[in-house]
Amino acid sequence: MSWALESLAAIKRIILLEDRIKTLSEQSERLMDTCRDLDRRLIRLEAKFELLEHMATPRRRRLPEKSEK
Repeated sequence: MSWALESLAAIKRIILLEDRIKTLSEQSERLMDTCRDLDRRLIRLEAKFELLEHMATPRRRRLPEKSEK
């Protein structure tokens, strides 16, 4: 193979690598967006469960004090 063909093959590989990197970068962005969305949804669910737990626990009420008559 001549040096021109080797150079052309190397350039072709570089272009293919750049295309793959671009594709992976776009996929990574989509995964990060999905992860952020899931994180926000999980936080909302946790807050709802904490509120339900708080509302479900009986509150201790003090008895009225004895009046002396």
